[in-house]
Amino acid sequence: MPKPSRSRLVRRRSRAGLTLVEIMVVIAILGTLMTIVAVNVVGALDDANVDATKLQIKKVEQGLQMYAAKHKGKFPSTSDGLEAAAKYFPDNKVPTDAWGNPFQYYSPGTNGDHPYEIISLGKDGAEGGEGADADIRSWEIGDLSED
Repeated sequence: MPKPSRSRLVRRRSRAGLTLVEIMVVIAILGTLMTIVAVNVVGALDDANVDATKLQIKKVEQGLQMYAAKHKGKFPSTSDGLEAAAKYFPDNKVPTDAWGNPFQYYSPGTNGDHPYEIISLGKDGAEGGEGADADIRSWEIGDLSED
């Protein structure tokens, strides 16, 4: 039987493909990379949603200030809610936080001497929490240009 030529051996090896071990190594590397990227992307998305919610609260405060200017310095009561000032918000709708949850509104405020309070319950929509799940309160935001 004649000896196979070198070009035939090269072709056979190139058709052989990857071994199971090589495929498993590639899958492990891809899994590790995807985990690293996912953790960083989710963290950045959570931070962006917190910042967007803070900006939204500031916009709600601006609408409430316009409402008060037209109503002899009075803000809507808690029972009236933000709906009473809806015409002072973009699209005449009461905004929601970055997660689509409604803001909680109290007037007069329940914490300190604030004429009103606007609260987002964060990503989880429940009181308390840490990170993106933490409550965001209007009186704790401060000046956003400093961030």
